[in-house]
Amino acid sequence: MKSYFKQFPDKEGFFGKYGGSFLPPDLQVEVDKITDAYFTISKSHNFISELRSIRKHFQGRPTPVYYCNKLSEMTGGRIYLKREDLNHSGAHKLNHCMGEALLARYMGKKKLIAETGAGQHGVALATAAAYFGLECEIHMGEVDIEKEHPNVVRMQILGATVVPVTHGLKTLKEAVDSAFEAYLADPVTTIYCIGSVVGPHPFPMMVRDFQRVVGIEARAQYTEMTGELPDNVVACVGGGSNAAGIFSAFLDEEDCTLWGVEPGGVSEKVGDHAATMSYGVSDGLIHGFKCYNLQDDKGEPLPVYSVASGLDYPGVGPEHSMLKDTQKVNYVVATDAEAIDAFYTLSRKEGIIPALESAHAVACALQLAKENPRQSILVNLSGRGDKDIDFVVNKYGLPENRKM
Repeated sequence: MKSYFKQFPDKEGFFGKYGGSFLPPDLQVEVDKITDAYFTISKSHNFISELRSIRKHFQGRPTPVYYCNKLSEMTGGRIYLKREDLNHSGAHKLNHCMGEALLARYMGKKKLIAETGAGQHGVALATAAAYFGLECEIHMGEVDIEKEHPNVVRMQILGATVVPVTHGLKTLKEAVDSAFEAYLADPVTTIYCIGSVVGPHPFPMMVRDFQRVVGIEARAQYTEMTGELPDNVVACVGGGSNAAGIFSAFLDEEDCTLWGVEPGGVSEKVGDHAATMSYGVSDGLIHGFKCYNLQDDKGEPLPVYSVASGLDYPGVGPEHSMLKDTQKVNYVVATDAEAIDAFYTLSRKEGIIPALESAHAVACALQLAKENPRQSILVNLSGRGDKDIDFVVNKYGLPENRKM
């Protein structure tokens, strides 16, 4: 029997009925070249050796697993963090950006193009471009540029051109639209480095494969620390790259429950959340692939919102869509309020300031620990919160000035 990773995706890039590639014929030709190049070099000893060296000597991998003493005491559970916030550039995003940039160099590309929401993918890609000596262009919504100003400055310092996106809601979905348009203008010398497990085949597969390092490390580290596997594994889900990475090591473990935490925003009303699978009931096409998404009767994406800029996307990775249908992963929500409380709780109790995206996963873990005090919980802390501190303090105030 084929292993899970040999079965999914299939040759056409489908995870069950989700995924695929729905692109104009001319663009499909260029994307097929990316697919061929990926399958050629991903099995190459030279590529694998260089990527491993980069991860060890440049990124600082492996990132540690950390036991949260105070959080565990407070909740009665046993909470562990996979510290992707300690990965170079401050999040898990560099794991696939270095792989995508290495692929671009192999293909003779001159320029990397991408979208970003919270700015973590943009910073990671700008870092990769600087490392490999490539040009870099990052498209970012004006709303997110204002919210995530520190990451905008980091991208510019690293040499990237940041393109403000001024149409629509001026957030992540519009940034993807804009980046796709820029890529369409010159797919020969540029490569679109998608920031999550979304988009047309082969991008959901490639990003997942590059992010599998998180799950491989976490499983080995947790087992070494405890002698067993965790009862629960938790990760936030926007597009779903960090979740795909850590879940990959535990998909076949019946005794390990997987939790994908979507952004519940401020209510279940359209435009107040970005909980694609929890509050959306339809599947359709978005950005060249099929997935669960939030759309109207005409198939157009609905407005979405989250306090975390990296989570406010109206679609989700096709693999997550399949995992929801097969019930291998439980998809739940954390609201803005719960994420902000988790942000401050982790900061004050453990001295770790999480990204607002990651705070959604921490919020779920805190709840699980209170409900199941004898169980262990491994959280993928996908990024650090430096980028969010000004926004959070300005909007919500410091902990001593608010109810915790």
